[in-house]
Amino acid sequence: MTIAGSDSGGGAGIEADLKTFSALGVFGTCVITAITAQNTRGVKEIFPVPPEMVKAQIQTVMEDIPIKVAKTGMLYSRGIMKAVAESVDEYGITIVADPVLRAGTGSSLIIEEDKNSLIEFILPRTKILTPNLFEAEAISSLKIRSLEDMKRAARKIV
Repeated sequence: MTIAGSDSGGGAGIEADLKTFSALGVFGTCVITAITAQNTRGVKEIFPVPPEMVKAQIQTVMEDIPIKVAKTGMLYSRGIMKAVAESVDEYGITIVADPVLRAGTGSSLIIEEDKNSLIEFILPRTKILTPNLFEAEAISSLKIRSLEDMKRAARKIV
């Protein structure tokens, strides 16, 4: 299962996750957290899916398909992160988290004041975390300029 935003440009989010799952021979299900209007030049609009609908998508998939692991991406808001956390707890889903904060073009993909909700709701439930450098700095509140800095940030995050 991938729990993430939809990228109308097809290069990231749900679309990229499902392509990856397929390439690896894994049947992928999806939970859409936001619909974005974006292309290779940037993000023009973001429409977040209501948290109740995020939970309904997870519940509906779980009623029929025995998902054990979910990969998270763009979660956008505190409400969505809380809904995902509650569902993960309810169904015992293992989380692989990509703590998406911004698009490759630099556009923010999270409500700025909700960044700490990743730490509150998602990280404690995460078995594997895949931050890029920017995300690792944001989560650890450390500047990363060297391998030693990376190790320090990783220890702080864990």
